[in-house]
Order: sequence, then C-alpha cells, then structure tokens
Amino acid sequence: MSELIISDDIVEKDNAVRKADLERDYASLGERLDRRGIAIDAIRDKVEKFAVAIPSWGVGTGGTRFARFPGAGEPRDIFDKIEDCAVIQQLTQATPTVSLHIPWDKADPNRLKQAASRFGLGFDAMNSNTFSDAKDQKLSYKFGSLSHADAATRRQAVEHNLECIEIGRTLGSKALTVWIGDGSNFPGQVNFAGAFERYLDAMKEIYAGLPNDWKLFTEHKMYEPAFYSTVVQDWGTNYMIAQELGDKAFCLVDLGHHAPNVNIEMIVSRLIQFKKLGGFHFNDSKYGDDDLDAGSIDPYRLFLVFNELVDAELSGAKGFDPAHMLDQSHNVTDPIESLMLSAVEVLRAYAQALLVDRKALAGYQDANDALMATQTLKVAYRTDVEPILAMARLNTGGAIDPVAAYRAAGYRAKVAAERPAVASGGGGIV
Repeated sequence: MSELIISDDIVEKDNAVRKADLERDYASLGERLDRRGIAIDAIRDKVEKFAVAIPSWGVGTGGTRFARFPGAGEPRDIFDKIEDCAVIQQLTQATPTVSLHIPWDKADPNRLKQAASRFGLGFDAMNSNTFSDAKDQKLSYKFGSLSHADAATRRQAVEHNLECIEIGRTLGSKALTVWIGDGSNFPGQVNFAGAFERYLDAMKEIYAGLPNDWKLFTEHKMYEPAFYSTVVQDWGTNYMIAQELGDKAFCLVDLGHHAPNVNIEMIVSRLIQFKKLGGFHFNDSKYGDDDLDAGSIDPYRLFLVFNELVDAELSGAKGFDPAHMLDQSHNVTDPIESLMLSAVEVLRAYAQALLVDRKALAGYQDANDALMATQTLKVAYRTDVEPILAMARLNTGGAIDPVAAYRAAGYRAKVAAERPAVASGGGGIV
C-alpha cells in the first residue's frame, strides 16, 4: 500500500460534500451525451487511464530574467520534490510519474527509486542539462554544449547525457529528453552548418548509448537563451534530427516553443503521419515561450492538438504512442495547485476530443462543408466535461475538487513550517 501525504479522511470529507451534486451533474450530462450516441461511462473509462508526467522542477517557484520570488515551503531537494509530486498524484490520480532533471535532481538512484515507490510513483523521461553550468563543472556551456566549437566541451556534454541514461536505467525510465540552449546572439557568431553538424555527431554518440527499449526525444525551441539563432529552432529541424538518428529518435513538441500563431496542431499531425511524434511538454503562452499553466491562455488550441491525437488513437495510427508531460514555470501561484489544474486541463482537452463526431466530421470534410466541419469541433469543445473528469477522479481515489481538498489539508502551511525559507535571488528558472 502506497503512503499518502494528505490524510484520506480530509479527501473523503471534502468529497462527501460534493458527491451528490456530482452524481446529478454526471447523470444529466450522460443523458445529453446519450442523445448524441455517446456513452458517458466509456469516455470516463478512457479519462481514468490517461496520465501526464510531472516535471520535478515544476513544483518549485520559477522566475524571469529579472527576478525570482521564492514561495513558502519550497522543496529543498529532489526528495521534497517527490513528496510534492505525490500530493498532485494523490488528489488528481492522473500524474503517476515524475520526470527528473540532471544534475538538478542528482542523487543515489536507488534512494530515489525507494523514495518514489513509497508513494506509488514511477519515473518518466530523464532530462539532461547542458544549457547551464553545474557546480564543479570543468568546462563551461556559455557558448554551447553539443554543438560547441571545442571538442572537449562536446565530449563533456555527451558524457553527461550518457550518465543520465545510466541513472534512468536504475530508476526504470525508458526515455531521454535532450534540449540544448546552443545558438548565437549575433550574426556571424557561429557557422550554422558547422554547429549543426557538430550537434548531429554528438547526438549520434548519445543515441548509440541508448538501451534497445528506450526512446530519445529531441526538443526544438525557436529562441532563448540565444536570440539570433538556435541550433534546434523548429519542428522541421527536429524532424531532420529524428530521421538522421534512427528509429528510436522522436520529436518532442512543447506548446510554448513556437512562433506566435503557428499551427501547432498541424505540426502534430505531420509528426504522427511520419511516425516521429515522441510526445509533449504541455504549457501555454501569450507572447512567446512563457511556460504558463496549460490551457490558461488558449484552451481551444489545446483541444485542437488533442483532436489530432484522438484521431490518431481511434484510427490506430502505426507507431502512435506519445508521452505526455507538463513543463511550466510558476512565478505567482502555488506550483502544486497550478500543476493539478494543468493536469485537469490536459484531461479536459482529451475528454472533449473524444466527443467529436468523427463520422460526421469526415463527411463534412469530404463535402467541403467548412462551416459544419468547424461546428462539429465546436460542439465537442463547448461540452462541459467537468462531471466526467471529477467522476474519474472520484472512482480512482482522488479528489472531486483537488484544489479545495489541498487547501483544506493545509499542506503548504505544513511544509512551510518544515522547510527553511529560501532567500530571494536573481532571475532564472528552478
């Protein structure tokens, strides 16, 4: 039996207040969906099985280039982070795995595995960090890592990624995510082709170190920290990398890593079609790479992404098995609350996409009926699926209202008393 961070009594008491209303809302929605030929329990069952990973760094307070304002009860180390992640899983029942970032989360792998197993948690993809310098690091990544002009610096970055794989093998992880901050701030600073060639050579060494049952995810990012050019700047480059490396290499799509107004759902479709969609980092953005809470700015775009994912799921697209993870920076909210609600928003988009009348949509598409095709999507999107999400949580032992139960438990105040306050520092993420 897994340990619980928050008392079952608190969750049960909060659920008892809400259960009768939920049952009425669920029955009402079920009746309306039945008229559309949709069985509500079938949708709920799929939602119950859907999972999204929590990034270990997400439970800490983020920051900007200018300042960082620490929050009360911030995790002191990876073991505190695991406890915070356990709270999110306990209340949402949708986040059973944690994605680690090395060297931020470096610790004895066996101890990490034991700490996670106490709460019934597993480990998702490993994440390497060659975009900042670690304590006692011999060579700096100021001017790049896997694409650096200096061979010794590239070797150091490769070895770090291979170390991440070894740690992940002990933890039971099955994937490595590689994102680099390599690029340039001025025209002429680097040779574009030369930097990309060095990157590919380094990535081939990392790829060669993958176990047979692992996947390698490469992540593109249009800008930041380099503001003139980025080595892996868009999905086309990312796709070329995956093709160049081999069958175990896939593209990771972060919803924030695109130019404004880019059609991300079409990118998702292309990667599915050519069997190179690895998975997602879910977040949202308004102006650029903002790492805002998933669904907080453009929930319809999130739904449209899931429309493509569900279409692939239901059609049995070959090789379709994407990984799902949140990747956010929480500057003014309680990170645990934001991550819980973001997990709910991802599930909401999934449930809404499951409601799309695919047969009708295909008919309108074939008939070139643009108006009715888009209205078919809108009918699903406008459906309030909250009763389905809440019932799924209740059935799997979670909280009908995760934030309400979390606040009733007083978890933040409790850990604030146990964890020393962190002094305010400079900019940057956790």
